[in-house]
Amino acid sequence: MLKFYTSETYGVRDSIGYLVRRASSLLTGHVEDAFAEHDITFAQWLVMMYLRDGLATTAAEIARGMCHDSGALTRVVDQLAGRGLIERHRSIEDRRIVELKLTDAGIATVNGLVPTVVGLLNAALSDFTTEEAATLTRLLTKLVNHVSAYPGADAEQPESVI
Repeated sequence: MLKFYTSETYGVRDSIGYLVRRASSLLTGHVEDAFAEHDITFAQWLVMMYLRDGLATTAAEIARGMCHDSGALTRVVDQLAGRGLIERHRSIEDRRIVELKLTDAGIATVNGLVPTVVGLLNAALSDFTTEEAATLTRLLTKLVNHVSAYPGADAEQPESVI
């Protein structure tokens, strides 16, 4: 196995974990700021994106995919349901399972904010060529797929949206 890091030269600023987390944190901050004027949080939008794109159908699946506490996610789902953006339905196959579905208002809300996120992502990639951006996406996808295959990793876990 090829080794990219050594204990003697390792520094956190060169760690892929640090860099990916830092980039995610910075992007999330910008999205949250942009969403503030739309009266929606990034977490709420992500829940709706998971539902819109079929990455999950239950709160438990969304919590796993977002690496979010299930109690905190329940509050997000309650808020979205209270605003009429999502609905809860008992599963036909297993009545113990509560499935989530976007309402028409939820679809309009999530789709209405996609241009905001696309604009922020395009701004973040503005110093990249098209080829560099495609390579970054391909390499991050490869990294996620590889790490997901580790023993004990949840390989069925949906990817984060941003």
